[in-house]
Amino acid sequence: MSPIMEKELLEHGLHLNRRKFLSQLSLGLGSIALGSLLIPDLFSGGDEELIMAGLPHFAPKAKRVIYLFQNGAPSQLDLFDHKPKLREMQGMDLPDSIRNGQRLTGMTSEQKSFPLAGSKFAFQQYGQHGAWLSELMPHTSKVVDDLCFIKTMYTEAINHDPALTFFQTGAQVGNRPSMGAWLSYGLGSENKNLPAFCVLLSKGKGNSQGVYSKLWTNGFLDSRHQGVQFSNGENPVLYLNNPEAIDNADRRRMLDRVAGLNEENFKTFGDPEINTKIQQYEMAYRMQTAIPEVTDVSREPESIVKLYGPECLLPGTYAANCLLARKLSESGVRFVQLYHQGWDAHDNLPQQIAGQCLDTDQASAALITDLKQRGLLDETLVIWGGEFGRTNYCQGTLTPTNYGRDHHPRCFTIWMAGGGVKPGVYGETDEFGYNIASNPVHVHDFQATALHLLGLDHEKLVYKHLGRRYRLTDVSGKVVRGLIT
Repeated sequence: MSPIMEKELLEHGLHLNRRKFLSQLSLGLGSIALGSLLIPDLFSGGDEELIMAGLPHFAPKAKRVIYLFQNGAPSQLDLFDHKPKLREMQGMDLPDSIRNGQRLTGMTSEQKSFPLAGSKFAFQQYGQHGAWLSELMPHTSKVVDDLCFIKTMYTEAINHDPALTFFQTGAQVGNRPSMGAWLSYGLGSENKNLPAFCVLLSKGKGNSQGVYSKLWTNGFLDSRHQGVQFSNGENPVLYLNNPEAIDNADRRRMLDRVAGLNEENFKTFGDPEINTKIQQYEMAYRMQTAIPEVTDVSREPESIVKLYGPECLLPGTYAANCLLARKLSESGVRFVQLYHQGWDAHDNLPQQIAGQCLDTDQASAALITDLKQRGLLDETLVIWGGEFGRTNYCQGTLTPTNYGRDHHPRCFTIWMAGGGVKPGVYGETDEFGYNIASNPVHVHDFQATALHLLGLDHEKLVYKHLGRRYRLTDVSGKVVRGLIT
């Protein structure tokens, strides 16, 4: 069933659980046939309300997503976008003809000059497509032929909060559904014992920007589509375990009693969120068995630990979260969102970015290798990138060994892999790394393309709220065909 049909049914009060379907519809042969089409498990037993997943609009290339969000904006000029011109003109002022009145942040708008800062790191070309990579990414260079580097991403947002929110929700303001919530709504879950959307957090050694729950919110969608945040402690999902002296049989009886009370409330008030709460309680009950198994890394072979690095055994590290993302994705979680903080290098960038790459380079490459050797990369879309890029000029004082970079939304680099993505390099920036020279890709274009790879038409994945039809890409965005195999 499409999301639009599901929404219309909800708006008309047809909350399609087994009990209400059988009790409120006239069950002739036609109705029975309709019921079996709408709800394949309608007559299969069990009392829980069924979550009705939508269907893809067309054959998908990817089934699920792992999004490695590098929070704080990595410097593309020190990692992926090799610009010898900046070294040649080191310390010289950025020409006005290149800046062309570009909006600046409050951190550099009062600077009297904008001294160009070439990267202090060596670059080399790798792979069949000759992709440039910094010496900071030796592990990523080994999987470069599986990656598509989009060098011409751009956004209107110039500060972290709106830029980050824009990438995750398609709008610079809050209360819009996140990308993972849209996929949960549009495609449903592949595993009834695990959430469709999971969130993992880690923090690096560099200057950090915060992350907050509005980034994985369901917004105005049904609350079952909100991302489930995993913690770094002994219990990955808080409040999931039974209290002391309560066993599973007690929990089952309690849930049945609460469900009965909620059903009475639903008959009285008709609020669909009541049914959602029943579903969430049932999901939590099933997760009590599923979560310990999927989060247990003790049975991973030594070869996997070596692949990701020893930190993969330390909960809450980026490496551990990459390994957990593979396990969750392999278990059928539709959208796994990682946030790694620490990329906001306004000063002392060389030291900060080196530390961030030590945290992330090996594990990011390991995830690609691991998925590929398991035969999962072709059906898993992996995304790596931040909310915008970094300026080619120095923020503050430029020295021979030290520099900082301000926010730069006009062009920056992300990479994608697997899930129908065409490996190689897409787009080109000018010789200063300041403007796009060819093939621009807007945030909404990126979102439209990601949805397309998952079999969803971004113009059809809509939800009516307060009289308006909303979508992840708002009123714009186009599929970038050059990124697709």
